[in-house]
Amino acid sequence: MNNAPSIIDHIGIAVKNIDEALKFWQDTLGVKCTGVEEVADQKVKTAFLPLKDSELELLEPTSSDSPVAKFMEKNNGRGGMHHVALRVENVEAALEELKAKGVRLIDEKPRRGAGGAMIAFIHPAATGGILLELSQR
Repeated sequence: MNNAPSIIDHIGIAVKNIDEALKFWQDTLGVKCTGVEEVADQKVKTAFLPLKDSELELLEPTSSDSPVAKFMEKNNGRGGMHHVALRVENVEAALEELKAKGVRLIDEKPRRGAGGAMIAFIHPAATGGILLELSQR
């Protein structure tokens, strides 16, 4: 791939309640949250916890019909690892290249994600079962 991912940008973790989850991540492990943000069009509240070269993203659904709520419903109401995000220089170019290779995509065009990143998702059927996000910061 000409626009190959450079690093793991973040790992998305679905949680029932961000405030409760932050007690573990911040108070127990000492990983500090840089802020909580609601992404209305994705029906999710997010919290980013920076690590050395990447981040953890906690995802709390704000609606029962959000993709994160549906994910949790499939997991008997439990959270867990939702997606892996890979950083790319140009998400639009990466999508075009993947489309040309016949890769099944969720997003044909990039959209705005948390923290102002441009993002797009690759369907788990194309990746062996992992929801993969491309992220351009």
